[in-house]
Amino acid sequence: MAEGLRAAAAKRLSGGGEGPGRPEENGRQSKRLKGGGGEEEEEQGKKSPKRKIVLLMAYSGKGYHGMQRNMGSSQFKTIEDDLVSALVQSGCIPENHGENMKKMSFQRCARTDKGVSAAGQIVSLKVRLIDDILEKINNHLPSHIRILGLKRVTGGFNSKNKCDARTYSYMLPTFTFAHKDEDVQEEAYRLNNETLERVNKLLACYKGTHNFHNFTSQKGPKDPSAKRYIMEMYCGEPFVRENVEFAVIKVKGQSFMMHQIRKMIGLVIAIVKGYAAESIIERSWGEEKVDVPKAPGLGLVLERVHFEKYNRRFGNDGLHEPLEWTEEEEKIAVFKEQYIYPTIINTEREEKSMMNWLNTLSNHDFNSSTAEVQANNKNSKNSSDLEGSDGCGDDSD
Repeated sequence: MAEGLRAAAAKRLSGGGEGPGRPEENGRQSKRLKGGGGEEEEEQGKKSPKRKIVLLMAYSGKGYHGMQRNMGSSQFKTIEDDLVSALVQSGCIPENHGENMKKMSFQRCARTDKGVSAAGQIVSLKVRLIDDILEKINNHLPSHIRILGLKRVTGGFNSKNKCDARTYSYMLPTFTFAHKDEDVQEEAYRLNNETLERVNKLLACYKGTHNFHNFTSQKGPKDPSAKRYIMEMYCGEPFVRENVEFAVIKVKGQSFMMHQIRKMIGLVIAIVKGYAAESIIERSWGEEKVDVPKAPGLGLVLERVHFEKYNRRFGNDGLHEPLEWTEEEEKIAVFKEQYIYPTIINTEREEKSMMNWLNTLSNHDFNSSTAEVQANNKNSKNSSDLEGSDGCGDDSD
């Protein structure tokens, strides 16, 4: 599979069927790049034209302060810091493009935040299409960050603006759903079918367009941007890792606001555990301010981003490929098993972030007034901000 990717990259490098006289999507003539070695190849790289591409990225977010680079601040390391360094060292971009990312038209699809991982992040940028490009970039990246795929795209492509939808997953230990009055042994707990069905019934309530102003910060009920469209949300069958049972919730939506997914899951957990009534979900979509708990960020993963409109228009135009990653699915699955799931499981076992958070649910007043909620939020703001958002601020870059 890796050989196929390198062959495809080499094909694109040499023109891939786009002869010297055939115009590209931007109207310019495509050029063949000469291979070579040593200083000659480096000199040719400097002269070679840059092309707009997308990279399929997977990474474990532990130890990073999110995806997005903070220019001028070296205190908080981000995924993009390592990515840009690898692009420069591999010869894909000039060093000054690393210092000013606008020069390479860089855009990430989703701005994952502190500690959040990704199995299918997409970034768009202009690079020199050097030989063995994926291998060379990965050689300069740590093993917990991988470039798994590359595709050519139209000159005006923007990975954030062209994205139709995003799919996130949230991995959590199933003892999370045990009723608050139940005496739970973490390793012994197993989720029964009745509870799983109830969880899925509640998660399905989120489908459709709703006003999620209570599921984020700094948006009022009259703000039109608080309305979001959720396509699907469900919890899969449980599985055991390291003697603890886990389950994965998946949610697909057009876009998400900061903290939205973690609050959606947090509210369902509060209901299943018996802290809140089921009616609170519908009440949260009204103008009333509702106290919605925010689940920990540890288990959140950006699974996939969708470009359905772009694929329909350009995916079969003879010049570009559809932005689908069927051939990379196996590598994505392997990466999750090697880096993402173990990080979530081991961190949960060591830090007990979910169990500690569950112990705070009794502090929430799910029938509190607006004034009480605001006072509570103000008092807890400093501590909660340290967690970072869930990285779902897709529309707030």
